[in-house]
Amino acid sequence: MSIQRRYYNDYFIEGVSLYNENINPYDGDLFHETPLALVFFSHLTSTFSDFYVSLVFIVCDLITAFVLYYTSKIYTENLLKQQTKTKHVYNKEFNKLLIPDDFSVINPFYVCSVYMLNPYTVFSCIARTTTVFNNLFLALCLYSMVKRHRLLGCLSLVLASLPTFYTFGLLAPLMISCAPIDSKKKTGSFIITFLTCGTISCSLLYLCYTIMNEWTFLDSVYGFILNVRDLKPNIGLFWYFFTEMFEHFRALFVCAFQLNASVLYVIPLSIRLRRDPLLLATSLLTLTAVFKSYPSIGDVGFYLSLLPIHRHLFYFMQQAFIVSCFFVGCTVFAPTVWHLWIYSRSANANFYFGVTLAFATTQIFLITDLLFAYIKREFALKHGMKRMINGKEARLMLD
Repeated sequence: MSIQRRYYNDYFIEGVSLYNENINPYDGDLFHETPLALVFFSHLTSTFSDFYVSLVFIVCDLITAFVLYYTSKIYTENLLKQQTKTKHVYNKEFNKLLIPDDFSVINPFYVCSVYMLNPYTVFSCIARTTTVFNNLFLALCLYSMVKRHRLLGCLSLVLASLPTFYTFGLLAPLMISCAPIDSKKKTGSFIITFLTCGTISCSLLYLCYTIMNEWTFLDSVYGFILNVRDLKPNIGLFWYFFTEMFEHFRALFVCAFQLNASVLYVIPLSIRLRRDPLLLATSLLTLTAVFKSYPSIGDVGFYLSLLPIHRHLFYFMQQAFIVSCFFVGCTVFAPTVWHLWIYSRSANANFYFGVTLAFATTQIFLITDLLFAYIKREFALKHGMKRMINGKEARLMLD
C-alpha cells in the first residue's frame, strides 16, 4: 500500500519505541520521519489505544475531504465570477463553453466523493500511513490559495513539505494566489510570502533540533530522500534505475532525477498557468507523485481527487478513456505481478517495473491531456470552436 518510509505500523512504531527508550532513532537507517512527527506519535500512542489511533487517521481523512469540498466550492464560485467579468471578450460561440451555475454545487460533492471513495486514499488510511496527514496539510494549503490566506497557506505548506521537500514547489502557486492584482505590489507580495515560508521552515527545523539536541535527523530525513538509499521496489521509477546503474554514474543521475522531480517544471508551468494557481498546484502535485524518490498511492489518490475541480476542462480532454483503462489495469496488475515476483518466484523485477513504468506513463498522459485541454479552452473562448483550413474543418492537436 505504501513504501517503507511511509509505514506507520512497522517502522514508525519501532522509531517511537526507540525514542521512548531514550535511544536516538536516527542513529541507524531505520527511521526517516521528522522529530515533530516522532514526538506527535509518541504522545498519540502513549495516550490512546490502537483503536483510537486508527480513529485519528479516519478523522484526518474526513477533515481532508471536508477541506477539499470547500476548496472546490470557493474555486468554482471564483471561476463563475471571473467568467461574468470577461464575457465581453469571448467569441460568439462561447455559450457552449460556459461554466454552468450549478457547478459550484455539484463540483464540491464530486471532489469529496472521489477523495473518500478512491481506493488509493482508502488503502492509505487502512494502512495508517503518514500520507494521510500530509494530504490534510496539502488540502489546507490549497484552501488557503483560493481564500488568499497567506499565513495559513505558508504554515500548511511548510508542514506538508517538512517530511518531504518536493511539495515545496507549491510555493509558486501560493505566491501567485496571495499576490494582489496591482502589478506594482506583486513583487513585494512574492517576497513576503517567500520570507514567511522561510521563517516558518527555519523555526520548525530549529524546533526539531531542540527535540533531538542534534542535527542528525537532517541526513536521515532529507539525505535519505536525496541520495535514494533505499532501493526497495515501490510504485516509483527511482528504485529500478539505481539498482541497474553503475555506481560511478550514480551522482550524475541522482542530480538529474531530483531536479526533474523538484524544480524543473515549476518556473515554466508557473508562467503559463499564472492565471489559474489551483490548476498549477494540481499539475505540480501530479508531477511530484510521479517522479519523487519514494511515492505512495496516497499521493496519487490525493491529486486524482482534485480533477473534478477542473471539470470544465473535461470537454476538451481526448485521452480520458485510455487513461482510465490503464489506471484500472495497473492497479490490478501491480499486486498480481508483485505476488508472482516476491512470493511465487515465477517472475522477476522487470515484470513489476513494467507495470510501474506504465503507471507513471499513464499519469503523465493524464496531466498532459488536462493541461492541453486548458490551452484549447482558452483558445476556443477567444476564437471559437470551429477552425477552417483550406475550406476543411481543422482540430487542435497536441504534437
